[in-house]
Amino acid sequence: MTLTALVLAGTRPDGADPVAASEGVAHKALAVVAGQSLLARVVGALEAAGATTIAVAASDPAVEAEARRLGTMVVPTARGPSGSVGLAFERFGAPLLVTTADNALLDAAWVREIVAGTPPGADVSLMLARRDRVEAAAPGSRRTWLKFADGQWSGCNLFLLATPQAARAIGAWQQVEADRKRPWRIARRLGLGTLLRYWRGRLTLAEGIGRVGRGLGIVAVPVAASDGRAAIDVDRPGDLALVRKLAGRE
Repeated sequence: MTLTALVLAGTRPDGADPVAASEGVAHKALAVVAGQSLLARVVGALEAAGATTIAVAASDPAVEAEARRLGTMVVPTARGPSGSVGLAFERFGAPLLVTTADNALLDAAWVREIVAGTPPGADVSLMLARRDRVEAAAPGSRRTWLKFADGQWSGCNLFLLATPQAARAIGAWQQVEADRKRPWRIARRLGLGTLLRYWRGRLTLAEGIGRVGRGLGIVAVPVAASDGRAAIDVDRPGDLALVRKLAGRE
């Protein structure tokens, strides 16, 4: 498969970036781990995985300069990550692998894992890690857990938009971002039946993702990460300290 990868490295609308502030850099993508910026680590993993085109969605001049130093393409951002993905998808089409600049432990093996784990006919896949694997790999890590019948899961900031139909998922993502202060609208789109089964702990991860996908008219599947470190990103200074500790064991 010829694979194009998009790295999201935009700036929050409110400009808040506690990691950048603690590190004294313009953007957290420029924080250094094991002698490399976070962005450089992500780009290196994508190159090792065989991505033929790597684009970085950035608006900060320092991040744009780093992206060009790394030999990647700089593409424009939009308001919110979904908008940036939408712009890139219009430009590059499918398949498009999407990750973030703060996915600092990204490994080429995980990229190959999500590609291989996406079955023929799936429009979208997303990688998640089970809580037991995350806690085994990174004890004490603070994550947001999604509770399903087959365990608790955390997202890994790794998505594959496999077919042109994935545009429907991007559109739904944009609506969720627009309605983030109106949760009842999000709930209505998910469907009362799906929400009730989730709250009662009767949905497995695959069932939940599949139901949401069917509601959008697409086939969506989860891919379980084999390595719990895949769920570790850098949102807070404490996350950066953890990443530095884990990177020291590589």
